[in-house]
Amino acid sequence: MQASSTVTPSTDGISAVASTCAPGFTSTETRAWFGLLHSSAQLTRELDGDLVATHGLPLNAFEVLMRLSLADSGQVRMSELARQVVLSLSGLSRLVDRLERDGLLERRTCPSDARGFFATITPAGRERLAEAQSDYLANVRARFLERFSPEELELLAGFWDRVAPGGCRPAPTT
Repeated sequence: MQASSTVTPSTDGISAVASTCAPGFTSTETRAWFGLLHSSAQLTRELDGDLVATHGLPLNAFEVLMRLSLADSGQVRMSELARQVVLSLSGLSRLVDRLERDGLLERRTCPSDARGFFATITPAGRERLAEAQSDYLANVRARFLERFSPEELELLAGFWDRVAPGGCRPAPTT
């Protein structure tokens, strides 16, 4: 199936495919898949910008601190944390370096594996997270959650569980 080249500008300046399909996709599949990609990118940019502007804390740093705070002991093995926040191990390592310099977390060796490390949230990290939490939640509600009914949110949660089981659960501590 070939995609048509008919494109109509949308009101936000992003071109929307008008009654066409991406190659290999139906019209509904095109809207579902590219809608997910675009929505995710847009929400990430907006939430990141809000957190940086109001708290000096990028979204990926906020997520790392949040996941650490949810772990029973406040610490998560680096390799597991990288998987949970969708960063490469080297990308997470650079982020952890910055957060460690800022005193928001510390790196600890794993007692059962000398090659492994834990990222551990500090009291300053918990405080910084608490300062940003209400603004973050308000922005997530306004930009995403309030656009759906409770029933639609339940459906969305079920869809995400089907695609990425366990993706919204806190990282295990070991």
